[in-house]
Amino acid sequence: MDDVLIVGAGPTGLWLAAELRRGGVPDVTILEAREQRSPHSKALTVHARTLELFASRRALEPFLVEGIQIPTGHFGGLPDRVDLRVLDSPFPFTLAIPQARTEELLEEQALALGVKIRRGVKVTGLTQDAEGVTVQAGNDALRAQYVVGCDGTRSQVRTSAGIGYTGTDDTAWGLLGDVVLSEVPPAVDEPGYMAVPLPGGLHRVICTTSHRPEGPLTLEQFAAQVREVSGSDLGMRDPQWLSVFGNAARLADRYREGRVLLAGDAAHQHFPAGGVGMNVGLQDAHALGWRLARVAQKTSSDALLDDYARERRPVGADLLRSTQAQTVLLTRSDPDVRQLRALLSEFIATVPEFAKALGENLSGHSVRYPGAHPLTGTRLTSAPLTTTNPFDRLVPARPVLLTSPGTTTKPTMDVDKHEFSFATADEIAAVLVRPDGHVAWVGTAHEDLADQAAAAVRELLA
Repeated sequence: MDDVLIVGAGPTGLWLAAELRRGGVPDVTILEAREQRSPHSKALTVHARTLELFASRRALEPFLVEGIQIPTGHFGGLPDRVDLRVLDSPFPFTLAIPQARTEELLEEQALALGVKIRRGVKVTGLTQDAEGVTVQAGNDALRAQYVVGCDGTRSQVRTSAGIGYTGTDDTAWGLLGDVVLSEVPPAVDEPGYMAVPLPGGLHRVICTTSHRPEGPLTLEQFAAQVREVSGSDLGMRDPQWLSVFGNAARLADRYREGRVLLAGDAAHQHFPAGGVGMNVGLQDAHALGWRLARVAQKTSSDALLDDYARERRPVGADLLRSTQAQTVLLTRSDPDVRQLRALLSEFIATVPEFAKALGENLSGHSVRYPGAHPLTGTRLTSAPLTTTNPFDRLVPARPVLLTSPGTTTKPTMDVDKHEFSFATADEIAAVLVRPDGHVAWVGTAHEDLADQAAAAVRELLA
């Protein structure tokens, strides 16, 4: 029996598997229905918060070597772009890298950590009992302590676990083509049109429509729609990939059903606005991995898994709110929406606080799990510490206790300890950081600080 079976070998499943192995789980297997990794790249963007996650496990370097750093981002395709250089991060940019390459790099890391990947295995159902989960895959019945569905919007894991997927159906569609262009794409300030250069002499061209094309998308259909929106078909030819996607928005009713959990697109579906979907899936995996590792090894109670569901489902709801708002800006061109686009774009250009808030939303920096202190639930960043890159403290994938020099702590606590000077709030004497990089507890200067820290660790890992 495996400790954990993960269904789906996309970025979310691969990162989760690697996190479980880093957390000490002996047997982690990914089941993937496809025989081969897809050569097509739905996602091209890795946002700042995801880069921080990679940095916290020393997994970032290959991405920085191959990716293109872009210091701005777009919200809803508005003409004025969001400046990401103001983000409190060592990585104040987005990284452009095809998803196919992201998956390849994540798979290499997972395999090096001892993850088993079984391709061509299609899951058709599952049942669970008090001791584990039985997964039906063809004629095989596979057994595991826990199963995680990372198998996309049509998740068989979610369906078999009886978890609802509530939301709205498609009302607008995006058409995507990775094509060769004979003309340089113009900078057109029109809703529903975008052209982005890709490696190998290709461009990704995207346009939107209120009517779904009949049958598989053809180059002729795609060129006609691009011509209608932008005034030219850009001399497109040699399509490498043509695809249609809708704006359906759905959220899993719950992220946990007993020994079955959900992450990534299995938990949330949305229009791919802002390039955030893959990133939120990776962040789901990061939030789940350390918890499930401890629960699977019986060093913590399964209440940790309820904490995952409680924290991450609101993040999924916020993802839908942001992408649905952007979908209106991207897909509608009536006069009212044009005025809205003009107003919001002006705010981005002239109101720094507004632009920064949008940048934090896109990058994943706005995610916080509130607690007793203003820093509780925030990301560990350079702001409260006298350092520019705090993420190397998190490499062991264990809780980290940062204390002022000379602070006494309990020697038996299940944490990594580092003495550090705090750059803000001089009453802060200690900060307990979860393995996922969010602050769990903040200690101020009191005589019983060591006892408080020990209690905070016990509460975190209960």
